[in-house]
Amino acid sequence: MAPRGSIAGDAAEASVEGVSLAELQLAARNSGMPLEALRYPVTPVGLHYLLTHYDIPAVDRSSWRLRIAGAVRDELELSLDELRTRPHAIVRATMECAGNGRALLEPRPVSQPWLAEAVGTAEWGGTPLAPLLREAGLADDVAEILFTGLDRGVEGGETQSYERSLPLDEALREEVLLAYEVNGEPLPAQHGAPLRLVVPGWYGMTNVKWLGRVTALTAPFSGYQNAWSYRLRQDENEAGEPVSRMQPRALMVPPGIPEFLSRDRFVEPGPCRLVGRAWSGWGPIAEVDVSADGGGTWEAADLDDAHDPWAWRGWSYEWDASVPGRYELCCRARDTAGNEQPLVAPWNLGGYANNAVQRVAVNVASSL
Repeated sequence: MAPRGSIAGDAAEASVEGVSLAELQLAARNSGMPLEALRYPVTPVGLHYLLTHYDIPAVDRSSWRLRIAGAVRDELELSLDELRTRPHAIVRATMECAGNGRALLEPRPVSQPWLAEAVGTAEWGGTPLAPLLREAGLADDVAEILFTGLDRGVEGGETQSYERSLPLDEALREEVLLAYEVNGEPLPAQHGAPLRLVVPGWYGMTNVKWLGRVTALTAPFSGYQNAWSYRLRQDENEAGEPVSRMQPRALMVPPGIPEFLSRDRFVEPGPCRLVGRAWSGWGPIAEVDVSADGGGTWEAADLDDAHDPWAWRGWSYEWDASVPGRYELCCRARDTAGNEQPLVAPWNLGGYANNAVQRVAVNVASSL
């Protein structure tokens, strides 16, 4: 039987029990990237993962303005056309939902039931944030920058806009972008049009969509999304550690062809080239290993050249699948900071940052 936390085994073995109608409603609203789309260095916009916390707001681009306020010398109010006159930059960045892998934990945290597909890599175009903050004139005692979206809802018993803050030094990184384009096209509504924040290296919850206001704060933000949500805790009484940068992860394109319901894979005997991508928010990928026996033995994969510091790195491995039978393929990544994917990730209340190694059940059979 496949270990809990994997996606291997028969459909009954890999079942997730007790998924509520509320969770199914979330799953229908949000979407993951099909793993075969790992073949693309840049994910087509329609295949990039999406998570929408509340509703997609209706925004009139012609009247929309971004306000930069708070502890600044001069408040700024900028239209989309005015932002387009500012220096333009493009950042290729991998973005992963902090809840990716949540449904594979035991016990399963109740929320959006992600497996492994909540990820994508895009070329985000826009203008860097830091020059606008400096133009506004930050006060000497600014500690954080708060980003407020136009989407509103109820969470934790509170009516709120979706908003998250960043420490000042993170907000001033040169690659942090106010993005109005994705893959060379204007942002679509579901990706945060007319403007969103892009913070390369951080989990997706940081990249606030439908951005309406940027506020310089002299004290840490105490709103729901920072103070309660997106924190690693074992029970509700803990303050917990905040979720921040993406943990290292490798994913493979499942080889062969799938059985419809279970997604078990079927491969003809012979050489089989495994391909995938790996990323980390803590540093470049240094190594990817592959196992064909569920993690008992590992061999190094070949890495593609690294061109973009904030985007995933391609890898490949020549698997000798000459002997018919059932196999459990695994892959794991290690970054230059020394972080490595675990076989089993630690559990936490919100189901965040589960970067346990991917497991793919494969049947090698001469007659499919």
